[in-house]
Amino acid sequence: MSKAITPNLWFDGNAKEAVGFYVSVFPDSKITHSMDYPKTKEEGLADFQLDMAGKVLTIDFELRGNRFLAINADSTFKFTEAVSFAVDCEDQKEIDYYWEKLSAVPESEQCGWCKDKYGLSWQIVPKNMDELVERPGAYAKMMEMKKLVIADF
Repeated sequence: MSKAITPNLWFDGNAKEAVGFYVSVFPDSKITHSMDYPKTKEEGLADFQLDMAGKVLTIDFELRGNRFLAINADSTFKFTEAVSFAVDCEDQKEIDYYWEKLSAVPESEQCGWCKDKYGLSWQIVPKNMDELVERPGAYAKMMEMKKLVIADF
């Protein structure tokens, strides 16, 4: 029995661009496979997919050793903050790096959470977050932060 669980991410026609961006941001990341939509009805293309003929359908990729699948579709579904991906960072320098690369919606920033230009939410947190929030007053301090600053805990 397989132990893998793969997050599937629905993109609004820009999966190839988004995956290229994520692979460029995260070290030790790569595209592992992609599959295109059929080019014609004879090959299995449905009428509602005509505008996607021959374009990328899915892209398998890995970010820091974690497998993902991007689905290149339409605007039917959008990302929400109900799902986010936590990035455990070794130090403030790494937090700053990911924050600079991923945060694209300032009004969505809170407590180490940010949203990228594709609408996906991320939690950019120190690796020792559990330890930091146990410090006196740490939770209140965290609630006032956008990007987390380790020294302020």
